[in-house]
Amino acid sequence: MDLQYLRKLLKVVNAAGIDEIEIEEEGSRIRITRRNANTSFAPPAIYQTPGIPAPVATDVPVAVEEPQTEKKAGASEKPDEENYHVVRSPIVGTFYRAPDPNSDPYVNIGDHVTEGTTLCIVEAMKLMNEIPSDVSGKIVDILVENASPVEYNQPLFYIQPD
Repeated sequence: MDLQYLRKLLKVVNAAGIDEIEIEEEGSRIRITRRNANTSFAPPAIYQTPGIPAPVATDVPVAVEEPQTEKKAGASEKPDEENYHVVRSPIVGTFYRAPDPNSDPYVNIGDHVTEGTTLCIVEAMKLMNEIPSDVSGKIVDILVENASPVEYNQPLFYIQPD
C-alpha cells in the first residue's frame, strides 16, 4: 500500500472518530485501531477487606482442555474438501441462516440449490449481505451455527456439485 494512501486513511479515521477499521485491498490487509488517551490498561486494583488476607499471585499451571462438541444428529465426519465445493465467507461479520428470527432458514442439509440461490446472510456493520451459491448442487454440511461470528474466507457450507 502507498504511504500517501495510509496517511489519508489515518486522517479520515481521526476526523470521523472511528475507533477501529480493517480494509483488505488487492491482497493487502490493513487494520487501524485507535486508543483513547483516557483509556487505561492498568490491571484492576485489588482492595483488601479488613480481616481477609489479600490474594497472592502464584504461578500455577493451568490445564487447557479442548471443548468437546457433540455431533449433530445425522451429521457425518468432516467431508473431504476435494470432493465438495466449499462456500466461504467473503467478509467478516455475523452469520445468519434466515432473513429474520421468525423465518425458516434459507437452506438446510440435503437441500438442492442452484447457482445464485441465497444460502445465508453475513451481517457486517449493520449491513445484511446475502451470500449466494456459486454452484448448483446438494447442501452436504453447514459449518457455522446461526448468529455466530465468521472470519474472512471461513468455510460456511459444503456443497456436492451436480
